[in-house]
Amino acid sequence: MARPSSQVELLVCTRCQQAEGTPATDERPGAVLFRQLSDADLDGVTVTPVECLSNCTQGCTLALRGPGRWTYVYGRFDPEAHLDIVREGATKYAATPDGVVPWRERPDHFRKNCIARIPPLDPTPPRFGET
Repeated sequence: MARPSSQVELLVCTRCQQAEGTPATDERPGAVLFRQLSDADLDGVTVTPVECLSNCTQGCTLALRGPGRWTYVYGRFDPEAHLDIVREGATKYAATPDGVVPWRERPDHFRKNCIARIPPLDPTPPRFGET
């Protein structure tokens, strides 16, 4: 049985620096992304700002977590170009019982920019063939 998606939390680093090669703005890109996601319709997902996810030079960084779920940390988001991708990824994550979205079902940006995958505090046996 799937856990309720309301237990899913999307952490958004508000202190992230500009990714290398992108133009600087007055507002940090992580703060822009947080503001946009706060206004987005993410049914069952709580969006929470955090001061630092220690991925400072890789653009906007976020993490998805929940009880009994794997935690994923993703980077290199552009707050102007990737809002829909973040919404899609968070929605798919929330729809799983353990946080593991099958590889081919993940948005391309999520596949290519995963910084870390952290097991749940209350681990369940891994599903065969899933990463």
